[in-house]
Amino acid sequence: MAQPRELSAVELVRAYRERRLSPMEVAHDVLRHIDAWEPSLHATYALDADATLAQARAAEARWLQGTPLSALDGVPSLIKENVATRGVPVPLGTAATELLPATDDAPPSARLREAGALIMGKTTMPDLGMLSSGLSSLHPLTRNPWDLRLNPGGSSAGAAAGAAAGYGPLHVGTDIGGSIRLPAGWCGVFGLKPSHGRVPIGAPYPARVAGPITRSVTDSALMMSVLSQPDWRDHMSLPPERMDWLQLDRDLRGLRIGLMLDAGWGLATDPEVRAAVVAAAQAFESAGAIVEPLKPFATREMADGIDRFWRIRAWVDLQAFSAERQQRVLPFIFEWARGGAGLSGTDVMKGYTQTLAMRAATVAACQPFDYVLSPVAPMTAFSAELPCPTNDAARPFEHIAYTLAFSMSEQPAASINAGYSESGMPIGLQIVGRRFDDLGVLQLSRAWEQMRAAQRPWPAAPGPRTGRSPWPTRCCRRSPGRPAARR
Repeated sequence: MAQPRELSAVELVRAYRERRLSPMEVAHDVLRHIDAWEPSLHATYALDADATLAQARAAEARWLQGTPLSALDGVPSLIKENVATRGVPVPLGTAATELLPATDDAPPSARLREAGALIMGKTTMPDLGMLSSGLSSLHPLTRNPWDLRLNPGGSSAGAAAGAAAGYGPLHVGTDIGGSIRLPAGWCGVFGLKPSHGRVPIGAPYPARVAGPITRSVTDSALMMSVLSQPDWRDHMSLPPERMDWLQLDRDLRGLRIGLMLDAGWGLATDPEVRAAVVAAAQAFESAGAIVEPLKPFATREMADGIDRFWRIRAWVDLQAFSAERQQRVLPFIFEWARGGAGLSGTDVMKGYTQTLAMRAATVAACQPFDYVLSPVAPMTAFSAELPCPTNDAARPFEHIAYTLAFSMSEQPAASINAGYSESGMPIGLQIVGRRFDDLGVLQLSRAWEQMRAAQRPWPAAPGPRTGRSPWPTRCCRRSPGRPAARR
């Protein structure tokens, strides 16, 4: 019999409605499970057992009265560290920031709280969200639950690792160049980068989005029904749109699908990654879709321009820190950002124009197709200790060539498991739709979820800890073993 922590959000809500489970039972089980994993995984920040149980107690009362707040009431959730939740600091993954409690929930947090989801705490991220890695100057190293020697990806590192490890069914990540899709792909879970503006977010910025990371497509669809609700604070959000997010059935016959196996720049694609994506394309073709090659459309000039633009932006952010706090930033990130220190205003504009050039090229290349399939990343998960596959601050983005273009174009794009490498690590398949067709991307993802081979069992947790409290205390406190100076 499945344990409560193994159930999807949809299954949990059904069990609550039928009174086979209670939110309190589920909260206790998930917290114990997290406690077993955390000494080795390090996926959480500000986990709050007391607050979780208080929320669960309130949700349980609502279900007993037949007055749940939503289809997410009483379902455990975790939110990426850079998405504000009131009362919890937002350090952006770096030891350079002051730990000042947020005064308000950001829009995604507010929507989940209104829906009655159990906000258990936050998940880890690397410094400033600028690494596809679990490496941070503030948080202990986050690892991949499929192989603790390897990286979960980033910057939604803890969210993807926690989803794969069974830290409850609902996780919120953010993405600006691949930060939902890359860790979802390397951890074998589902992640949706919505169309820009579909999910209101705090501190909106071009290409920056928030979206769900879950074990199943249906759970992400359920989350989108809540996360996509309007919030006036996001001045870049899309107009509210009525959408049946759980209408996931789709006839694939006649759909035109582009198959992209060469991003035009970046690292070469591993043969086993290529083979998994080709096999997925063949399955869509067998189901009646028309699959045609999509030639490379992005260029090295575009990638380098975006790199320079992001370096300048990060360097400006770092200048707000004192010299002493700058020294606390992850050295790799500081070195990368310092590359923008001597660039001129002309360089800034040239870099920005390359974001527009990539956007235009991506939209034009996708125009003949309803959807596009590609790898999420050119390789499977890399060493946990590395900031990026190249380990080179001069070439930090060589692995994001497949994801970056669809961030710049603001198109919805998902990562879903396509199979496993010879070493047993997940391989991510990216499914991209035209802008605003978020539901279509979910539908194709669900179709693939039903067509693909049976998935391997989720990674098993290590044995439980002994000689200590059954759950972490409110953890805005200094983590054991970490020097106070790094705070």
